[in-house]
Amino acid sequence: MNATDIVSATVSGFLLGGSLIVAIGAQNAFILRMGLVRRHVFALCLFCALSDAILIAAGVAGMGAFVTANPAALRFVTLGGAAFLLAYAGIAARRAFKPAGLVAADRAETGLGAAIAQCFAFTWLNPHVYLDTVVLVGALSAAYQPAPRLAFGAGAVLASFVWFFGLGYGARLLAPVFARPSAWRILDGGIAAVMAWLGLSLLLRLVG
Repeated sequence: MNATDIVSATVSGFLLGGSLIVAIGAQNAFILRMGLVRRHVFALCLFCALSDAILIAAGVAGMGAFVTANPAALRFVTLGGAAFLLAYAGIAARRAFKPAGLVAADRAETGLGAAIAQCFAFTWLNPHVYLDTVVLVGALSAAYQPAPRLAFGAGAVLASFVWFFGLGYGARLLAPVFARPSAWRILDGGIAAVMAWLGLSLLLRLVG
């Protein structure tokens, strides 16, 4: 075992983690919106990154095999996640149809507890998160020896931290664009479509 193996495993984990997390999803849409209104950005980004770290660590430790062996657990999480995503899609769609009230609504203070609760649901009620972090990362990490396996997991965790904080704080660069209510209409319409698509895809997986 040498330093090259460790570095190679870390880079591989980082690239895998990055490729999985960059895809459009509930977490990313929520962090983008909160970043645009500059509301609890650090706390929410840290929550998402730490959540990924916990799940990745569980997968690397062997939890992926346990989850795949217990489909009932995934079924329960899938149903709960679908219900939440569809409900949030409705909320986002309502915001999109009332662009005149979007700016005023975004100025209202959103409590940290409420924001964390929404972020918790987007993270821990989303079966895709488990499949990506616990199952997929965990399964691929099994190909490495103990030390490189830890490095692989660390690389995936680093990718989550880089992505969430980059998305949260980078969103403010788009603030001039979203000074117009019409831009919020487009964003919330897109969020509603993404959430609805994710929720329906989860329900189809249950009946498929």
